Amino acid sequence: MKILAVQSRKGIGDNIIFLPFIKALSNKFNSPISLLVKKNSKADQYLYQTSYIDKIIFLERDNEIKNRHDGLLGSLNLIKDIKKFNFDKIIIFNSSLRYNLIAKFSGIKEVFQYPLFQKKQQHITETPKKFIKEKFELTVKDDPEIEIDDMIAQETIEKFQIDKKEINILLGIGGSGPTKRIPANTFIKVIDKISKIKNCKFFLATGKNEEEQVILSDILSSEFSGLCKPLDNFSLREIMPLIKNCNLSICNDTSFSHLSAALGVKTITLMADTPLIYGNYSSKMFPIIPDGEETVSHNTLGKEKISSQKIFDKFIEIIN
Repeated sequence: MKILAVQSRKGIGDNIIFLPFIKALSNKFNSPISLLVKKNSKADQYLYQTSYIDKIIFLERDNEIKNRHDGLLGSLNLIKDIKKFNFDKIIIFNSSLRYNLIAKFSGIKEVFQYPLFQKKQQHITETPKKFIKEKFELTVKDDPEIEIDDMIAQETIEKFQIDKKEINILLGIGGSGPTKRIPANTFIKVIDKISKIKNCKFFLATGKNEEEQVILSDILSSEFSGLCKPLDNFSLREIMPLIKNCNLSICNDTSFSHLSAALGVKTITLMADTPLIYGNYSSKMFPIIPDGEETVSHNTLGKEKISSQKIFDKFIEIIN
């Protein structure tokens, strides 16, 4: 049986949040599931070894530039791209009439979709839970899971000179927006506190954005540079097995927090300016919110109020 799931939200985090529903469908139909996802999900870089995933088809669509799947002509192109796989079923995790019509014109006999024309206020986890329960009688409570081959994980130990006698910690210091990026000084304080009680190595995960590079440079210019290994020149595919070898992660609200937790690594999530659900949907996630706040959402603007002491205390709680 060939099954396609459509998940058209942006980014790595949203894609990972939907993985438990994809896995549940795979188990129900005893078949790996193909995905139609946006290119910026980078799904091919971290799901290529995950057994419940089949093919990954990229949705080439952007509201700002004309791409292969934009507009009417783009819809026809997408129909062609989907049709060649001869899917038996399609599960559409949104309420768009466009995808409904594309599915039918692609010749897919069984179409399952969110209720049409109900895009507003769809909860990132509760809406798909309800949808999967009503359509397939599946109750989904599992964490997202990304699979990495043990042999590749072992090879990474040598490549990155990982010492298993140390505590290896991923620091996700980047972030998709400036309000999500915790100041370098907060991370330096955390490194200082942890290194005083444990033999550790810190792997610094960030992108090439100028502001992210400033944070990276500030940490590498500190007295703790010898304990740190930057990862900005490595691909996500190379970094994935490294994360698998880490004992713990401490991450901004960034793709690395989602990837880390999905790899089974306990992850302290630093939630400064995003709805809390993005930092606590997995049992592997341990959120830290700004001092003085009871929760966190858009426009909390709390990156200066994330406490290094609270991060350290949570670290102690986890490793003990």
